[in-house]
Amino acid sequence: MQDRFLRACWRKPVDRTPAWYMRQAGRYLLEYRDARAERTVLEVAKTPKLAAEMARLPVEKLGVDAAIVFADIMIPIEAMGVSLEIREGIGPVIHKPIQETEDVARLRALDPERSLAFLTESIGLLRDSVDVPVIGFSGAPFTIASYLVEGGPSRDFAKTRALMFGKEKVWHRLMDVLSDMVATYTRFQVRAGAHAIQLFDSWVGAIAPDDYARYVAPYTRRAFAGTNGMGVPRIHFGTNTASLLEAMRAAGGEVIGIDWRIPIDEACRRLGDRVGVQGNLDPAALLAGKDVALARTGDVLARVGGRPGHIFNLGHGVLPGTAPETLAAVTEAVHAYPLPGGLA
Repeated sequence: MQDRFLRACWRKPVDRTPAWYMRQAGRYLLEYRDARAERTVLEVAKTPKLAAEMARLPVEKLGVDAAIVFADIMIPIEAMGVSLEIREGIGPVIHKPIQETEDVARLRALDPERSLAFLTESIGLLRDSVDVPVIGFSGAPFTIASYLVEGGPSRDFAKTRALMFGKEKVWHRLMDVLSDMVATYTRFQVRAGAHAIQLFDSWVGAIAPDDYARYVAPYTRRAFAGTNGMGVPRIHFGTNTASLLEAMRAAGGEVIGIDWRIPIDEACRRLGDRVGVQGNLDPAALLAGKDVALARTGDVLARVGGRPGHIFNLGHGVLPGTAPETLAAVTEAVHAYPLPGGLA
C-alpha cells in the first residue's frame, strides 16, 4: 500500500506532499450524479458495492493519496432511532428536534455491529480496490448536536447556542450521548479496516473560545478517546476555527484541518510541530479555472514551506461544478512540488 498519507499524518518524511479532498466523491463527478439519479445519498451509502465504487473513483481519476469511506454523518444518528431525511439542496432534516432531556432519553445506544453491517462490507470492498489508505469519519459531537437541536442546517446556530446556555443539563446529557456514540462509531470503522479517522466539526466555528472550552472540548476529547491506542492517526477538522486552533489541538487529533479563512503558515506557527496540518485551498478557487487554482495551490505549498506533516486538501468540500480535470491538475502540481529533505 502506498502510505504517503499515513506517513504525513505521523509527521514522518515523505517523497511528496500527499493530497486528498473532502467530498472528493461528490456531485462534480458524472458517475456520482448517475448513481444518485434514482437514489438518496443514504441509499448509496447503504449499498456496499456502490458505496465502495463511489469512494474508489477519485483515487483513479484524481490520483489522490487516500480514499474516504462513502457515508454520511447522519448514518449513526439514524441508527440511534432519529427520524430524518437528507433533502436535496438542503441537507439533513431532523423530524423531531431535541429540546428537552426526554428527547435525549429517546436516543438509542449505537450498536454498529447490528445496525451498520453494510459499512463493514463497504470498507472491506474499498480496501480491496485501492492501494492507498482508507479514511473513516464521523461528525464530531458538537456538529451532530447542532443538527439535532436546529432540526437541520443553520446560518447562526442560535437555537443550539441558546439551548447550550439556557438548558445546560439537556446540553451536557446530549453531548454525553453523542461523544460515546462517536467513540463507538469510529472504533467500529477502525476495526472494519479504516487506516485513519477524520472528525468533522464543521460548524464549531459558531462557538466562542470560552464556550468551546466549557461546552464542547471535553466531549470532543471523549470522542477521540474511542480510538486511543488503536494505532491510527486522527484528523480534527472544523471551519471558521481561527480562534479555536490551539483549543482544537488540545481536544485531540494528530492532524488539525485548516479552512481557507486563515493563512496556513499562520496556522502552522500557532499549532507548532506537535501535530500535522491539513489544508487549505479555498474550494472556490477550483471554480475560477485551472490557472487560478494552480496559482493558489502553489501559494499554499509555499506558505507551508515543506513543513513535515502537511497533507494538502481544500478548506472544505469540493463544490458542485468543479471540473475534475482542474482537481486532477492540482493533485499533479502538489505531487510535483519539491520537498526539502524528502525521501528519495
